Amino acid sequence: MKKRVMITGLGTFLSGGKNIDEFRKTLFEGISKIKNITLFDTKGYHSRIAAEIKDYNPYNYFSKKELNRLSRTDQFAIIAAKEAIKISRLSIDELRKKRVGISLGAGTGGMFLAEKYHKEYLKKKKPKPSLLIPFIPSYTTDQVAKELGIKGPIFTTTTACSSSATAIGIGADIILEGIADIMITGGSDSLCELTFGGFNSLRAMDPVTCRPFDKDRAGMVLGEGAAILVLESEQSALSRDAPILGEFLGYAMVGEAYHITAPEETGELQSYVMELALKDANISKDEIDLINAHGTGTPHNDLVETVAIKKLFGKKAYNIPVTANKSMIGHCLGSAGAVEAAASLISILEGFIPPTINIKNLDPKCDLDYVTEGARIKNINYVLSNSFAFGGNLTSLIIGKRA
Repeated sequence: MKKRVMITGLGTFLSGGKNIDEFRKTLFEGISKIKNITLFDTKGYHSRIAAEIKDYNPYNYFSKKELNRLSRTDQFAIIAAKEAIKISRLSIDELRKKRVGISLGAGTGGMFLAEKYHKEYLKKKKPKPSLLIPFIPSYTTDQVAKELGIKGPIFTTTTACSSSATAIGIGADIILEGIADIMITGGSDSLCELTFGGFNSLRAMDPVTCRPFDKDRAGMVLGEGAAILVLESEQSALSRDAPILGEFLGYAMVGEAYHITAPEETGELQSYVMELALKDANISKDEIDLINAHGTGTPHNDLVETVAIKKLFGKKAYNIPVTANKSMIGHCLGSAGAVEAAASLISILEGFIPPTINIKNLDPKCDLDYVTEGARIKNINYVLSNSFAFGGNLTSLIIGKRA
């Protein structure tokens, strides 16, 4: 019998809420957090909006000395991790055992500080070399591990915007293989001008808002933030009477080997990765209550994901609610998969499906139930959460209510 992996802690720090309670409110009320960017100058760009974390003062969370070594991405991860640890009721002594590890997804990392270094250098100033240290993709994982005193397995995944979803799956694998009892998993990412400018140059950004599955959708809108899930073997969770929020049932990852930015048009591989995830979770297609779509708002992605869902589920696809969290909180890139896993868990815990907002004119080719009328009250047992990234890095997670 396959060992079971429980979710015993959850933490978020996002535009949609600086903790789980605030994020839950955003999801339930369908609040858009997409506004004009203030973090850097957007003059001259096609799009000037993002789901930026507003009203954030890092000195409310960290000392000046600590901030000298932490990027914006690192800060978000540490804050979210501390909330997850608090909810999981893990003590300092328990965290510092050798059978506790960490697996996080990375994206832009400390790029924002590297940009600051470059700008100061061009102005003939003497920028601090420390601004470049957080640029290393694994740096965020290292800093969270240091903050929590974690000495077990440590792992960083970079697979574009499926990074953190894959990192959660790898964390579960480490537990199932008996290498660790507890894994701190998820991801963090922050806005930076290089990424923003790059997506603008690709004309992949919607200047109006994020509107997945809408006929007039014109691209993604970036977001930022962190989401952390504490995964734990069932035996470990029961032995310390941990709060069990849900169960991580399985996942799958495949590569499309097709194109760096465009999805393969038939949806065959997207359908396949969802099928493999269901197989790994040992549940049937008929048991899925909700699909948390990758749903970026790009013309090709939304259409192909819809095609893939119909290819796998057949006629049942029309009866499965599909939600796209990015319509509210933007595309958080390296942390997107973990953010949507957190939203999926909230749906299970709270018994509601977040709406897909901003759909004014539904694309007739995207003809599934995208929950456009506001949050829907529904008992949720199993959620399929998709992260379909650039380069064809496809990951699907299955999260469930503890049986």
